[in-house]
Amino acid sequence: MADTKGKKENEQAASTAPAADAPKAKGLGIRLVPADNSDQPVVANYTALNPASGMVFIDFGFLDPAMLAALPRVAKQGGKLPESVNGRLAVRVAMGYDALANLHQQTARLLQTMSKAAGTRKSG
Repeated sequence: MADTKGKKENEQAASTAPAADAPKAKGLGIRLVPADNSDQPVVANYTALNPASGMVFIDFGFLDPAMLAALPRVAKQGGKLPESVNGRLAVRVAMGYDALANLHQQTARLLQTMSKAAGTRKSG
């Protein structure tokens, strides 16, 4: 029994260890060429995800910052909040779930880096 257990542990270790002759991952340089005005930045302070079959639509919008700042004041004073808020659709992006997962990984790394940098500035 101990021999079987040891054999299974060795097989599991071998299956998770990288092979010595496995190819190393290389980064691929990608350069995006703008089309029309696609190289112009779009300002957005609101996002909404709308899943569809095999993809997700990401709406980036812009809401008036003064209106956003006024909402908490109105709520504190007991005023009536609007039932809806109008904004401007800045851009809608359709992407597959694999690209969405890649975007998630990139934003998570960026936020982690920014958090570490902010912590360094506070302690320094």
